[in-house]
Amino acid sequence: MYKFFVPEKQINENEIYIVGTDVNHISNVLRLKLNDNIIISSKETGKTYISEIINFSKDSVICKIINLEDESVESNVNIDLYQGLPKSDKMEFIIQKTTELGVKSIFPVDMERCVVKIDKKSELKKLERWQKISEVAAKQSKRDIIPKVENIIKIEDICKNTSKYDIILLAYENENTKTIKDELRKLDKNIDENINIGIIIGPEGGFSESEVNKLIEANAKCISLGKRILRTETAPIVMISDIIYEFEL
Repeated sequence: MYKFFVPEKQINENEIYIVGTDVNHISNVLRLKLNDNIIISSKETGKTYISEIINFSKDSVICKIINLEDESVESNVNIDLYQGLPKSDKMEFIIQKTTELGVKSIFPVDMERCVVKIDKKSELKKLERWQKISEVAAKQSKRDIIPKVENIIKIEDICKNTSKYDIILLAYENENTKTIKDELRKLDKNIDENINIGIIIGPEGGFSESEVNKLIEANAKCISLGKRILRTETAPIVMISDIIYEFEL
């Protein structure tokens, strides 16, 4: 079944109303018909419904709720990605793949060695584009939520947020002793509640020494991802995969 997201206000007791660009996608691209079933999640709550299409119009698709899904596909590990801005369209690839893997939020970070510099005029369009990519990937992977792509931030902003995580990991190419496995296994594996983890990835040029020092002072843990140097678009995929393997119930 195909997956869609709607605002909570479009979900009533027995029916769900779909409006906007999804109407054309359902009617003319997917060519779904009356009585076809689809999956719909609330953007605000993540509640997911199996629904049946009962009416088409030019501007809306109306669905009847069949049942509420009890089992969530979301992980018990909440992972936030702090990604140094990469060149060209690599950010789009990173958002797509990390959304599929289960990331909760994505923070683009303007770091000292970022080649790309996005001015305020271009930032809004970029964020809209990136958020749309996150939504499409969430639909494809049948997530219950759409990961939020946050506004572009600086290293100093990460330092202010480290206390909200059980651990925050900095993938640093000059770290030769501590691995991601070492740091993850220091956490309580018997924890019943959700685990909150932040991961920090540098751009193509890596981190400056001053950035690393600031993050270490803010309690980030430097880790190695192995003997080989990974591309900036590969590193978050590896880190999230390792974390999910270690902790996902």
